[in-house]
Amino acid sequence: MKRRTFLSAVGSGLVSAAGTALPKAAFAAGASDPIKLGLLFSQSGTMANGESLLKDTALMTIDQINAKGGVHGRKLQGVVVDPASDWPMYAQLSKQLILRDQCAALFGCWTSVSRKSVLPVVESQDSLLFYPLHFEGEEQSKNVVYLNSPPSSSVLPAVDYLMSEQGGGAKRFYMIGSDYVWPRTINKMLKGYLKTKNIPDSAWREHYVPFGQSNFQTIVRDIKDFAAQPGGQAIVVMTVVGDSIPAMFKEAINQGVRATDIPILGLDVVDSDLEGLDTKPLVGHLSCWCYFQNVDTPQNRQFKSDWKNYVGAHDLKHRPDMVIDPMVSTYLGINLWAQAVTKAHSTSTDAVRKALAGQSMVDPAGYTVKMDASTQYLWRGDMIGSINAKQGFDILWKSKDIEKPVPFSPFIGKA
Repeated sequence: MKRRTFLSAVGSGLVSAAGTALPKAAFAAGASDPIKLGLLFSQSGTMANGESLLKDTALMTIDQINAKGGVHGRKLQGVVVDPASDWPMYAQLSKQLILRDQCAALFGCWTSVSRKSVLPVVESQDSLLFYPLHFEGEEQSKNVVYLNSPPSSSVLPAVDYLMSEQGGGAKRFYMIGSDYVWPRTINKMLKGYLKTKNIPDSAWREHYVPFGQSNFQTIVRDIKDFAAQPGGQAIVVMTVVGDSIPAMFKEAINQGVRATDIPILGLDVVDSDLEGLDTKPLVGHLSCWCYFQNVDTPQNRQFKSDWKNYVGAHDLKHRPDMVIDPMVSTYLGINLWAQAVTKAHSTSTDAVRKALAGQSMVDPAGYTVKMDASTQYLWRGDMIGSINAKQGFDILWKSKDIEKPVPFSPFIGKA
């Protein structure tokens, strides 16, 4: 153990008197003890609106597995912590979940900066983090299971749609994002991609705001000025996150930005971000995910029914009629982990990692998803959704089948 890591562990009470790390529960527990899973989702701070949904989805999924007898006759137990939307806290609490609480695997994070904070912890402790968000890619670790889509099968199909005749023939691009790794990497990739389409540098503009930014008055004015310039149809590629999403939309409504004039592609926008908004003026603005709740499949009807019943039975504050993509990703991750443990007859990280390769299941969107045998990225379907007047999304387009994930974009070096 490195000196800095050791001192941090001592400060957290996570090492024994002999100075060695405590054994993980997955290896030390008796056959009748529960298998602990760490749930690393914020329930306070700017990311709480989304991450609290994922925490309760994880607990629902754990209950479902336990109702079927658990895994190898052992019940699962979710260990809940609150990183409070504070990036260093994700790292500290992930270490606590692994060493003190002896969790067999972690499920958590929303933003890429929170994942990047946890990454060195799970790598140094050889644990597994199941990450449920679509993100910027440009990462591959044997200690992270990537449950959602990299840009190759999410962002680029949506941009292609907006550049098509059907999507309005976009020629110019205003990129507005929160100031951290995901928006900056997405925009770097997008600029490289636009170069391959012979889009000049003068056709895009880039702007970043701090986390929690709530005043978008000047930015929306700048967007309108940009769109009014010659050179063709302008769109907004929006990568602000958390509480900044409804704040940005409110200002777009205030200043009369309509999808018929300046379409907004909100890459992190989910139904929960639209709660409390009058979405009639937002109709037609877009998002892209692997799942939207309006997809009509038997699996989705069952998933939505299960969620509605769970919210009611546990008197949760969530809307019982709303499901978002990262909730589905969390559900998939826990089930795939359970399938891998069953196959491996072990909860050890290395055994689970090997057993995960090729695991598959039918997701609520109706696709048979599968874990890539070499990258630990999940093959998913892809969808483009349009905001409707009922605080949700209508599906404009969906892929015919699951898409091969491309962890590292060929367009990054072209920017």
